[in-house]
Amino acid sequence: MSLRALVTNDDGVGSEGLRRLAQMAVAAGLDVVVAAPRDEASGSSASLTAVKADGRILVEEQHLDGLDGVPAYGVAAAPGFIALIAIRGAFGAPPDLVLSGINAGANTGYAILHSGTVGAALTARTQGRKGLAISLAGATPTNWDTATAVAQQGLQVLLATTEPVVLNVNVPDVPAAELRGLRRARLASFGMVQTTITEVGRGYVTLAVADVHAEEEPGTDATLVAGGFATLTPLNPICEVPDIALPGVELAPTGTRLQLVSPVAAPPRTQPRRRGR
Repeated sequence: MSLRALVTNDDGVGSEGLRRLAQMAVAAGLDVVVAAPRDEASGSSASLTAVKADGRILVEEQHLDGLDGVPAYGVAAAPGFIALIAIRGAFGAPPDLVLSGINAGANTGYAILHSGTVGAALTARTQGRKGLAISLAGATPTNWDTATAVAQQGLQVLLATTEPVVLNVNVPDVPAAELRGLRRARLASFGMVQTTITEVGRGYVTLAVADVHAEEEPGTDATLVAGGFATLTPLNPICEVPDIALPGVELAPTGTRLQLVSPVAAPPRTQPRRRGR
């Protein structure tokens, strides 16, 4: 029996990258259902937002070129929400894995926190599913064939893993002949671009987006993609930090509540000064 895959993204159901990823999944022998945002949802992270009418989430059937017989839906919701309800059976049998992309633009470094593409895959992981997020670098990328071939490699790696995991894959926007290979990479400290505040005024804020010097972080995804490599980074969502010391708080045994060892006293209340008459 074929594994069932949800194909989604954050660029919207009409995007070229979504269609390419779904075609690759079908060619790989997966039982595919496509459900993606009706409108662009970039930067939505793993948010659980949706548009409702009379308490119902809006879903529209779609037909995608080259995907005859593959059920496809445009959903008025963020990709993380789509992944969640798909696993609950909203679009037929729940998927065994979630494939998200192919995003137009890289999703590298800690900036993946804000990515709807990665957010959908991480949502799947919290539900015990494997996930693959794939992105093609560049503001207006054109080398979809390269990204599709790398997505196929990423899928093979994902299927070979023995535990649920998310693989975040980034591909430089170059012809396949110029791709230097696929490398496992660490997350960069931010991403390939960084947003800064240039002006704070009365009732407004002005932003600027600047390139980050990727060469300063060798071995990271942003650096390798800038150097012509495709990258693969395994991810896990919701990671606690068990070894950090929290002053005044002791770790309670399983099944009990945390208790303050020495409660912090509240500051004394200041009495308002009275004016003389």
